[in-house]
Amino acid sequence: MNQHTSIPVPIDPPMRVLIVDDTLTVRLYCSQILKRAGFLVSEAINGLEGLEAALKESFDLFVVDINMQKMDGYAFLAEARRHPDLRHVPAVMMSTEQGQEDIQRAYLAGANFYLTKPVEPNRFLSTVQLMTGVPCP
Repeated sequence: MNQHTSIPVPIDPPMRVLIVDDTLTVRLYCSQILKRAGFLVSEAINGLEGLEAALKESFDLFVVDINMQKMDGYAFLAEARRHPDLRHVPAVMMSTEQGQEDIQRAYLAGANFYLTKPVEPNRFLSTVQLMTGVPCP
């Protein structure tokens, strides 16, 4: 955002973020924050759908929940890290799980950053900006 107005400063080129979460309200919350900041956003409802999307399109960041049907976030990240075209994409794991074992497991699976839900909008946005190299206003 421009510091004098509430108009988003365009990100050039636009950064693409894939949100992988089974909860519609979380996907909408994250998507709305990121779109307002100028990011292009795609969504997936589980790790399997997320992996399919990631193999079809190029993304600059994955935002991934842990607990999902079909393929959880740990498995999604582990698969992404094994794939040559995806292993370089940074990933933020975002979950209600707060235990040290959960956080450690996320990093071992390939997460670059861990956020605990519920996450405050400014913290979420600044984390995404940090992970994608987009300057914070």
